[in-house]
Amino acid sequence: MSSVKRPREIVLLVRSGCHLCTAAKITLDEVTSRLGYSWKSVDIDQDADLLSKHSEEVPVLVVDGRVRDFWVIDPQRLESLLSS
Repeated sequence: MSSVKRPREIVLLVRSGCHLCTAAKITLDEVTSRLGYSWKSVDIDQDADLLSKHSEEVPVLVVDGRVRDFWVIDPQRLESLLSS
């Protein structure tokens, strides 16, 4: 019996000029490419609702509509989360 990965919606909320966001993008690229997932980034400065909710937390990792991490994205934690 083969296991089928369930699709994941992986979104990284970012802002321009955010050095933590740059590091988080690198981590997401490394982990998701190894596990076969894709992700997208969303600039919170372009969305008033996201800006009001997350202006002090970026980057924010959202997986399947749920906030899973913010500020520093730990690669081991991310891989564990996506592998479950």
